[in-house]
Amino acid sequence: MSEPTAAAPHHDYEKVLKDSATEVASFDTDDKTLVQRFRHFLHTSPSAVSLIVLVAALIVFGALLGTKFFSAFSLTLILQQVAITGIVGAAQTLVIMTAGIDLSVGAMMVLSSVVMGQFVFRYGFPPEIAILCGFAVGALCGYINGVLVARMKLPPFIVTLGMWQIVLASNFLYSANETIRAQEIEATAPILQFFGNTFRVGGAVFTYGVITMVLLVMLLWYVLNHTAWGRHLYAVGDDPEAAELSGVNVKRMLISVYVLSGVICALAGWALIGRIGSVSPTAGQFANIESITAVVIGGISLFGGRGSILGMMFGALIVGVFSLGLRLLGTDVQWTYLLIGVLIIAAVAIDQWIRKAAG
Repeated sequence: MSEPTAAAPHHDYEKVLKDSATEVASFDTDDKTLVQRFRHFLHTSPSAVSLIVLVAALIVFGALLGTKFFSAFSLTLILQQVAITGIVGAAQTLVIMTAGIDLSVGAMMVLSSVVMGQFVFRYGFPPEIAILCGFAVGALCGYINGVLVARMKLPPFIVTLGMWQIVLASNFLYSANETIRAQEIEATAPILQFFGNTFRVGGAVFTYGVITMVLLVMLLWYVLNHTAWGRHLYAVGDDPEAAELSGVNVKRMLISVYVLSGVICALAGWALIGRIGSVSPTAGQFANIESITAVVIGGISLFGGRGSILGMMFGALIVGVFSLGLRLLGTDVQWTYLLIGVLIIAAVAIDQWIRKAAG
């Protein structure tokens, strides 16, 4: 009697395939806690934290002050106060997203404004040409920063700290510490004060500086989220070595970021003339700190590669809301600095907590 022959191996495979499940593979996320889901939401929506804090601050001060705070004039006054910070913060955002930092943004802003004024009143240039010269100075300062960081491999903190001192000293030496008065500008070159001009919508008062800040943030949001340049910026900030291996020219990318940052600082310098009415070498002394504050409170990671420029604008508005709200309550100005300091530390702590969601 012959032994039964074994089934062919391919028959066994076919049987397994026949009896196997046909559902598409999926990951089970039902076991996540509410806190984990919330953290994941914040990770995928970087500006959500700053938006939540902004709305909460508006509700609290609105409840405490009523129509004194919740009026069209008060709310647009906040926008006017943070317009310069928002524009400079946009420049700072681009640099910080590359895991760098720019301590020279305020000095570049002021030097650009001084060049615009001096080229008109000292050298007799047409105001339009003087404004272009101011933008060229901002771009040149940014280019120097970018070359030192990208090609010389120097730390951004050290490079921009040095540039801050150099530009600040150049600003005072070049201007001879003289202020060009608002009356002179209004009579000779009113275009320099363009961003300070106002228009009304009902009871709200807007300046062209505010409109410029909003349009700039919207434009950069689109560029960062819907162009190859924006994707490359995030990639460089997240992991420059991986970005280089994937075909991104990291050096060129970094230089372009710093140049654009310098140009935006020059725009802020022009807006600064409109805001204060004059050209002053002592204006905007704390713009670099204010811009970093807006970026950090806005939820943009100091480690690069994560964040939204909308968060920076929300961060600037949070500072404006706290400043105006506490002033209307009659509190000491030091409470504003205290609460903003708490917000900065809390924002960094929350960023660290959110980053774990990616792990």
